[in-house]
Amino acid sequence: MAGTIIGQGITIEGELTSDEEVVVAGTIRGKLSADGPVTIEAGAVVEADVSAASLAVGGTVTGNVSAAERVDLLGGARLIGDVKAARLTIADGASFKGNVDMDV
Repeated sequence: MAGTIIGQGITIEGELTSDEEVVVAGTIRGKLSADGPVTIEAGAVVEADVSAASLAVGGTVTGNVSAAERVDLLGGARLIGDVKAARLTIADGASFKGNVDMDV
């Protein structure tokens, strides 16, 4: 699989920028910006503003998120922050606290 993988047990503090897909299984604090899709796996913790083509959240995100296409909150996901995306899906069992702006 091409892209950037932040594995379990890895913590990144600062600004992460990628022009490919990013998969997060560890912890990121700061800012995450990707031209491709971003996946936050179950158990992952992101305390950052996230900007991506699309975003799938299975873990915990605290920060504002922006996606050109869509944001998907999977079962068990937790998002605290504002969402700016053309589409937002919230699966059963996910929690979300924030505002939604779909005027992209």
